[in-house]
Order: sequence, then structure tokens, then C-alpha cells
Amino acid sequence: MNLALPALVPALPALGAAATLAVGKKAPGLARPLAIVPVAVSAVLALVVALQLGTGQALDAATRLTPTGGPDIALALYLDGFSSLISVLVGLVATCVQVYSTAYLRKDPRYPSYAALVSLFTAAMFLVVYSGDLIVLLVGWEVMGICSYFLIGHHWETEDARSASLKAFLVTKLGDVPFLFGIFLLGADAGSFRIPDVLAAATDGRLGHPTLIALLLLAGVAGKSAQFPLHTWLPDAMAGPTPVSALIHAATMVAAGIYLVARLLPVFLLSGAALVVLAVMAAVTMIGSALCALAQDDLKRVLAYSTVGQLGYMAGALATGDREASVFHLVSHGAFKALLFLAAGVVIHAAHTNSISAMSRIPGLRKRVPDAYWTMGIALVALVGLPPFSGFFSKEAVLTAAEHAANGEALTNGLGPASAVPEAAGWIVLISAGLTALLTAAYATRLFLVSFHSPQAAGAQAGGASQAVASAAGHEADAPYSPELDEADPATAEPPAMRWPLWVLAIPTMGFGVAGLRSDWLPALLDGGSLRPSAVTAVIGTGLAVVGVLAAYGAWRSATARLATGRPAPADAGRVPEQAGAPAAEVIVADPGRTLLGPLFGPARHGFGVDRLYHALFVRPVTAAARLVRFLDREVVETYVRGSGAGANLLGRAVRLAQTGNAQTYLSALLAGVVLLAVLVAV
Repeated sequence: MNLALPALVPALPALGAAATLAVGKKAPGLARPLAIVPVAVSAVLALVVALQLGTGQALDAATRLTPTGGPDIALALYLDGFSSLISVLVGLVATCVQVYSTAYLRKDPRYPSYAALVSLFTAAMFLVVYSGDLIVLLVGWEVMGICSYFLIGHHWETEDARSASLKAFLVTKLGDVPFLFGIFLLGADAGSFRIPDVLAAATDGRLGHPTLIALLLLAGVAGKSAQFPLHTWLPDAMAGPTPVSALIHAATMVAAGIYLVARLLPVFLLSGAALVVLAVMAAVTMIGSALCALAQDDLKRVLAYSTVGQLGYMAGALATGDREASVFHLVSHGAFKALLFLAAGVVIHAAHTNSISAMSRIPGLRKRVPDAYWTMGIALVALVGLPPFSGFFSKEAVLTAAEHAANGEALTNGLGPASAVPEAAGWIVLISAGLTALLTAAYATRLFLVSFHSPQAAGAQAGGASQAVASAAGHEADAPYSPELDEADPATAEPPAMRWPLWVLAIPTMGFGVAGLRSDWLPALLDGGSLRPSAVTAVIGTGLAVVGVLAAYGAWRSATARLATGRPAPADAGRVPEQAGAPAAEVIVADPGRTLLGPLFGPARHGFGVDRLYHALFVRPVTAAARLVRFLDREVVETYVRGSGAGANLLGRAVRLAQTGNAQTYLSALLAGVVLLAVLVAV
């Protein structure tokens, strides 16, 4: 293979970013082609590289960048089936996002800088995927972090966007510090930062501190992939533009942590303790995020918590030793979650609100956005994990991996012995994944029914569309809400650039799952293991999903019946301030989430108070310490500085008084000094 092809994949978006920044303001008409063409060409090249590499092959090429006195740093490429598959996903989603953004932000004066940052973000992810050296991978890892800071804070004029971007940056950096030490320790133990050398050292048992290395790396993964306890930044990141959410939360930044663990899984297989920690982290993340998603009113926050939970599925598969199942679900999820976010953008564009309770009062919303309605339905079915869509096959692959690990037969596919995976890790993942499948089906059904099929919209139809649109601005007063500035007129139909990417992403959402059924298809591209779901987990997983759908539907019917008869919902909950009419007017929302969660609804809506806990344990002490430092700096340190300056000033004035310009005075002072010295010497 010509090495220029894989080298161009990350280079083209980076060059496109530089060109967009250079000419975007001077020639705005060039910003859109410069944003789309390099990313699209990179996507095509990534596909060509994958096809040329084929199955069961690997490409390892490197040139030394600099000596370090220890392990050298090399500009290296390491391509195999995993990197090929993920790079194609990154290219596809990034191209769809760039095309979609040309319409979604067509009137944004800062579009050139936005498009440049998206291109740079894409280049950084390509670098992470293709890099064969951990230090170069770290460069792409950190570039993604700074790009996410700017992209989430794109609407910097709003307080929500500013605080969300800062929170995302600080929380992920909190994980990146131990991650950096983990890379250094791994390179020191292996004697190299080259990924093939590290894997060889792990296979030969030459790593001296595998548990410590794995735990340090997991800290960075928890931050980047939004796993408990560093997951809190991702729901707030919804304050950024919706296409950014599709990019960050589908195929790029949040996938980087999962990809890294999959790439270095032989290192983690050396430590059973680290695998149990990863399993517990995944279990808490899956269940907690699914409960939170069931209580959210903000459409994008529902999808954000959904992303956190699905990443927990991937982490759980890695904890059971099966990176094939993890990456299978990563790619499947990347397609349908990008589709969900982009479809959500179309719905938000039409409804002029993120609130699903407000959407429930808009008549004919699903008829207004038929493309988004059908593609969101397809993506939600994939998210629930019902056959024959891709989410079913990838979710069942995770459950199958957990089942084998729980029985002591972990599917490590030759990366290590099955006994390296503790059975406890398998049971933890299996039970939590099953419960999460039930909850996922519930919140996906709730989202679809409340947004598009609420009887309130039918009632509003009789009252006139203008009144319903006016009422759409309201959202539940106690619900976390991440609004973004409206970039389009809701009276204008969505342009084709916002519609056809939905159907492009719908194709892999519906058809990618079958690629794992035959051993000479997707499994041959990865580790060669089986990705077929077992009969037991397929029946149980699908049964739990169906139960979740039916439970949410039943709760929704019950809530709508109460609404029709005028009886209040439990605990008078679900009231939404009405924006049209008197301020005291309220609308009761038929929300099945309240019925299903009961007393857990309030805590789940606010993330079970994790943010408040962190604010009390970390933010307030740090803020108090900052105030103390400011006081000491201004009142103590500056007092001494000002005092020394004042003393020098007074001394200067005293000396200046002696400078009279009279030679007789100077001579008299000189003689007096001589006499004084003579007396002192004589005595």
C-alpha cells in the first residue's frame, strides 16, 4: 500500500481547517467547500485504505521524530481492521455533519471558525485511530479536547454555552492527568511508545505494573468517554450546536476512550482488578444514565444520557475481554446516534424548542418533519435493540460476551487466556446490561410518543397552529435545559442539506448489523471471533426490550387517559408553564417517565445530585481557596510590594533634598565626613 494514502486521511481535514480559517472571513463563499471537500475526500480515502488493507492484515510503518534519552517518539502508522472500520465511521459521520451544518448554521457569522474546528476535530480523531505511537496518539487526544471546548462554547454569548465548554474541558483534563502518567509508565515498562511493541511486551508479560497502568489509563478513558464518575460534562455539552453533538457524541471524542482500551486490551487482560473496576464503572454508568434519560425533558439531554449509557455497554464488553463486541457496538452506535442527533436538530428547527413536553403541544409536528420522524423512529428502534436493525446485533454481541465471561469462558479471541477475565466482571456486566436494555426501551419509547404522538397536539390543532407554536417555547420549570440559539426560521422548511444526511445514516443503522452474522465478513476484519448472538441472550435481551416498550406505552396511555379525564398526574407532577396567555396558566404533560420512575423521577432528572455533590466537594473548596489566594495576593503580597515602593520613594525624596546645587554645602558635608571618619579611626 502507498503510505501516502493513509497519511492523507488525517492531513486533508487539518489542511482544510487551516484554509478555512485563513480565507473564511475574506471569502465567505469558500468556507463551505473548504469545510466539506477535504473531509469528504478523507472519508473516501479511509474507505480505500480499508479495502486495500483487507481482512486479517496490518500495516506498521514508522519514522523516528526525536530521541528522548529513553523510549523514542515516532511518527508511526498502525492500521488493522479496527482502525480501518472506525476511520470509515469517522469519515462518514464527519462528512454528514459538515454538509448538515451548512444549512443548520447558514446565517451564523462565525460559521468559518466553526467549520474549521470541526475539520480539525475530525483530523485529530483520524490521528488517534491511525497512530502507531502513544505520544502521537496523545497529541490527537488533546487536540480533540481543545476543539470540543471551542465547539461546545460556539454560542459563547450565552452563559450555558460558556459554562458547559469550561466544564467539559476541566472534567476531561481531570482524567487526562493520570492518563498521561499511565502512558509514561506504560512506555517505560515496555521500553517503547510504539503500540506494536507495547502489545508485544504485554503478551510476553514484560510489564512490571499492569494494574497501575490500567487504572491510570482508565481515568483518562472515564473522562473522554464520559463514564462514571467523570460523566457529568456530557449532558451539559448539549448547549453547543446540534451538529457538534452528533460529531462529539457519536463517532469521535467519546469513542476515543473506548477505542484506546480496545487497542490496548492485552494490557488490561494482565490485571483482573482493573477489569472488575471497568465492569463496575460500566455498570453504574449504564444504569444511572438510563434512569436519568427516562426523566429528562430536553430532547438533546435524553440523547446525551443515552450516549453515556451506550458507551457503558462498550466499556462493559471490554471488561469481559471481548473487544470485537465493543467495537461492533461502537460503530453501530456511531451511526444511529449521529442519526438521532441530526434528526433531533431538524425537529428542534421545526419546533423552535428542545423541550419534548413543549413539542407535545405542537399540532402536526410529525407531518411537518416527515424525514426526521421516520429516520428518528428507525434510529430509536436500533437504540432499543430490536431486530433486524444494527443495534440488535451489536447489543446482543455485548450480552453474549458477558454471558461467556460469567461462565468463565471469556471471548478474548486469542488476546489472552479466558481465565484472565474474572467471572464477577461478566456477571456485573450481564445483569446491568440486561436492566439497561429494559430502561433504554422505556426512555426511547417515551421520547417518541411524547414528542410526536401526544393527544395534546391534537387538542391544540383545534385551537390553531399559532397558539400551539407560541406554547412550544415553554419547558418544564424544574427540568435541566440546554437551549441553543435558534439558527433557522421555524416557518421555513428544512433544506435538503439537513434531510439527506439523515437517510445516508439510516442505511448503516438498518443494515450494518448483518455484517456480523458471517465469520468471513466483519469478524474476519477484526479478531476473527464470532459476533453471532447466542439464543439465550437474544431471547432475554429482546424480551427485556419489548417489556420496556410495553411498559412505557402502558404508562403513556395511562397518563393520557388521566389527562383526558382531567385528573392530575401523580403528585401534581408534569405541569409545564404555559408561555401563551396568563402566566398562571399551566398545561399537564402526559409523561410516562413519572409513572415508571415514581419517587426516583426527581433525583433522576437532576442526575442523582452528582453535580451538586461535586460542587460541594470540589468547586466550593476550590473557589474558597481562590478567594483566599486573591486576598493574600492583594492585601498581603501587594501591601509589601507597595510598601517597598513607598519606602524607595521616600528615600529618594530625602536624598533629593540634599541635592541643593550649592558647592559650599557639598564641600562642608565632605569635610564633615572626613572629620567624622578620622575621629572614628582615632578612637
